[in-house]
Amino acid sequence: MERLGPDFFELPTLLLAERLLGKIFVRREAPGSPLLKGRIVETEAYLGEEDEASHAWRGLTRRNRAMFGPPGTLYIYFSYGCHHLANIVSEPEGTAGAVLLRAMEPVEGIERMRLNRRTEDPRLLMSGPGRLTQALGIGPDLYAESLLGQRCWIEDAPEVPPEMIGTSQRIGISRSTHLPWRKFVSGSAHLSKRAISGGRKKAGVRR
Repeated sequence: MERLGPDFFELPTLLLAERLLGKIFVRREAPGSPLLKGRIVETEAYLGEEDEASHAWRGLTRRNRAMFGPPGTLYIYFSYGCHHLANIVSEPEGTAGAVLLRAMEPVEGIERMRLNRRTEDPRLLMSGPGRLTQALGIGPDLYAESLLGQRCWIEDAPEVPPEMIGTSQRIGISRSTHLPWRKFVSGSAHLSKRAISGGRKKAGVRR
């Protein structure tokens, strides 16, 4: 499949969160190692100063500097002392924005993912932001890594039909909870959470 280039990642954050659905995230853990691939089925958008759930809402810090980097950069952070989470940076360089990868459907390299996750259940391999990074071997060494490189990239795939795209409030946050910035493939067995209050079908991209 064709790799997605820099133009794709330059989309506005809320639109990128939607357009990433159905695309294939590719990870090569080491030179010459088999590829690990997951189809993105759930995302969440995070912006800057007006989004209190975002790491960047108070401005630039040492921790969040990758969020202000070039579009297509990985922003990795440690959450709740137990999981690394992966975000794809958006917005022009110098402006904070990122899309959290919340869930994927395993596509290739599943045996390796099972070893990384220590589970045989395919529904538990990538159905959550911490699970998918563990399955793909994503950690702090990939902080600020470019998705235009050789360790991680995104492959193109057919767009998810609009009628299959769901929208809801984001999950697991305590601020800016009213914003409908979670996007997901409706009916996917690999979502981190099947339904929450406020979930609905796509009603257009909001910003």
